[in-house]
Amino acid sequence: MSDMPVQLKFTALFKHRLKGLAKKYRQIQTDIQPIFDEIIQGNFIGNQITGTQYIVYKVRAKNTDAQSGKSGGYRLIYQVESPNQVVLHLIYSKSEQANVSAEEIQTAIAQYQADSDE
Repeated sequence: MSDMPVQLKFTALFKHRLKGLAKKYRQIQTDIQPIFDEIIQGNFIGNQITGTQYIVYKVRAKNTDAQSGKSGGYRLIYQVESPNQVVLHLIYSKSEQANVSAEEIQTAIAQYQADSDE
């Protein structure tokens, strides 16, 4: 484990979704910041998702605006590109979207990689 902080990258899709959620949930930035802090420290929290050829995690964050605990909170999908580089691909509110398929994640990663190759 290196002493270097982990670098977070946010995909266009992640930013777009975050912006949409922020209109509805004013506290979203505060709610998800602790997750960013953990990842920056090198703690890859959440559950690893199988079914993609990448190291991908899904982590839950509570939504203080919705008052429904973690089960109704947010889900963040991130990919560990290297020990000190993480890409945040997707964020969604559990109350608006039940789940994300491995296929959706795979598509989001492929899209991001295509965009970064330009």
